[in-house]
Amino acid sequence: MNPAQEYINNQPEPFRAILMHLQAVIAQTLPKAELLFKYRIPFFYLEGRPCCYLNHTKDYVDVGFWNASYLTVYPEHMVTEGRKVMKSLRYKSLEEINHEVLVTVLKNAEAVRHEKFYK
Repeated sequence: MNPAQEYINNQPEPFRAILMHLQAVIAQTLPKAELLFKYRIPFFYLEGRPCCYLNHTKDYVDVGFWNASYLTVYPEHMVTEGRKVMKSLRYKSLEEINHEVLVTVLKNAEAVRHEKFYK
């Protein structure tokens, strides 16, 4: 089994369900994205470059964005605490996922995928 998929499958509920749902939305929104296991977490790569990642820590799941400094949509929904560059959408339950926000941010991340990590 793919180690990224194994990571998702081995998380406790409700986080496994959140991760699986996010994985499905990302796959549908970014059909060319490749799910890899990098830095000990699931990463989605587009054209060989990191786009976003999934991470379960404490009591939430993050969808983190690699080129976050270039994202221009929904900054009010992004979490940046304790980070200099990375931004993420954070979820504690399936009900918290706003699909319009998630899909729009994913498409924005796809559009800036060729930018450098730092602005």
